Amino acid sequence: MKIGSTIRAIRKRKGITIAQLCEGTGLSKGFMSHVENNKTSPSIATLDSIAQFLNVPLPYLLLHEEERLRIVRKDERKQTVLGKEQIRVEHLIDDAGLRLVMIELPVGAPENEEMMVHAGSEVHYVLKGKVLIRQGEDSAVLEEGDSFSWKACVPHLIKNAGEEPAVLLIANYSEERTDITL
Repeated sequence: MKIGSTIRAIRKRKGITIAQLCEGTGLSKGFMSHVENNKTSPSIATLDSIAQFLNVPLPYLLLHEEERLRIVRKDERKQTVLGKEQIRVEHLIDDAGLRLVMIELPVGAPENEEMMVHAGSEVHYVLKGKVLIRQGEDSAVLEEGDSFSWKACVPHLIKNAGEEPAVLLIANYSEERTDITL
């Protein structure tokens, strides 16, 4: 964890000199230099005063770089094509158990109506088309703009029930690593 580098980057981005930071926090220039060069680890109380002066939340200073903002550009997304029906899965983000995918179901897909089961909770939003959903003994037909959620550990199925390809946005959260399936 490079807290000092984070502090220096924030300070410079905000146009604050090290002298101004020291004056505002009551810390010495020598100490701040050691902090910003990751040669010493400040106490939580000291970090809190630095965070307050820089007007950033204290927890932000404690995050590892990989825990901060993640961006996946559209040309960087992984895409998968499943089965003979050519079900397209576009992986939008995968971060710490939370996955967001966009799935395009061709008309009538999937042909195999086998119910799926996997770990996690899912939230679905129908972007385009009409789908039939089944979970256990429950079923419904949803259209563009409708949404639903379920526990994925209960047998479930999503099938295109319309005359055009259906597109769904699906968020899945699971502490276990799973692939989103229909």
